[in-house]
Amino acid sequence: MTTLEHLPFHAAVVRSGKAPKATGGLLAAAVVILAALPYVAFTGATSAMVTFFVLLIMASMWNLLAGFGGMVSVGQQAYVGVGAYTVLAFANLGMHPFLALPLAALTCAVFAIPTSWLAFRLRGDYFAVGTWVIAEVYRLVIIRFDSLGGANGKSLPGLSGMDPVLRGALTYWAALAIAALTVTGCYLLMRGRTGLALTAVRDDETAARANGVGVTWSKRLVYLVSAAGCGAAGGILIIDSLSVQPNAIFSVQWSAYMIFIVILGGIGYLEGPLLGAIVFFVLQQLLAGYGSWYLIILGLIGVAGAVWLPHGLWGTITRTTGLQLFPVGYLLRTEPVTGKTAGKTTSPKRRIGSST
Repeated sequence: MTTLEHLPFHAAVVRSGKAPKATGGLLAAAVVILAALPYVAFTGATSAMVTFFVLLIMASMWNLLAGFGGMVSVGQQAYVGVGAYTVLAFANLGMHPFLALPLAALTCAVFAIPTSWLAFRLRGDYFAVGTWVIAEVYRLVIIRFDSLGGANGKSLPGLSGMDPVLRGALTYWAALAIAALTVTGCYLLMRGRTGLALTAVRDDETAARANGVGVTWSKRLVYLVSAAGCGAAGGILIIDSLSVQPNAIFSVQWSAYMIFIVILGGIGYLEGPLLGAIVFFVLQQLLAGYGSWYLIILGLIGVAGAVWLPHGLWGTITRTTGLQLFPVGYLLRTEPVTGKTAGKTTSPKRRIGSST
């Protein structure tokens, strides 16, 4: 059998590169400019942007779960709902709702641990349907608590006396901060060993396990992160609306939005949810007055995108131009063996199969 050391070339897996400095500068400038929006725009504009940030957070979490982890979930609305009700529960105890946002993310991550033990026993389509059922179970449990409003929902205490303009600005800044942390966190996570492990699990779980990849640990980690992000998004939703209703917050429409945004933008690309969220947000603003035609047009756009742009908008751009704002992949680099390199072997840290 021919081994890597006896091939007529040296082969190594290397990172596809770091994010361009221009990308970091552009994103930092965008965050600074967006942070100043409440000072120059009306409350209606900032409220609409809160919706955009929430969609971006949810889509990024679903892309992390399905696009990189290979776990197609139709039940992430479970953690959107749990996050919202966590903020409500702590607000009932006297805590300020904004201070309860980190606890909403933490609570969802804790709830995701036992949930993952059950969900990970399923594969493929069964996993997708199973997560939807789990979300319904969470909804049915929540409505049993009268202190949380039962089936009718409940208003959020603790913010009624705050100036509406100030509350809107704080909600906007909180949503912007969580969205920025979500995008940055996904990039850092996928740049590490976990990112390579997730990609291997997504491509072939059996082969990844045979090569020593911690399959269950990697999947559970990304599942917990996704749950925490969706929980934070749910917390923003209840603060923005000042009330929660179980059928709305646990609605499968949230998963439908996540899937639509990621498929349209480009699944498996960190830039995909960002571009997809922008397009989806613009479509929402343009088609909001068309009634039921709004959903029909969105459905047609989704079908057209899946047929003619199977890699999504950003996937098509990347494959055409090679442009990457957040490069997280790995490349196979080969170097022919010459007289100077004939006696050398690839550095162990860069040998095929290494995650560094």
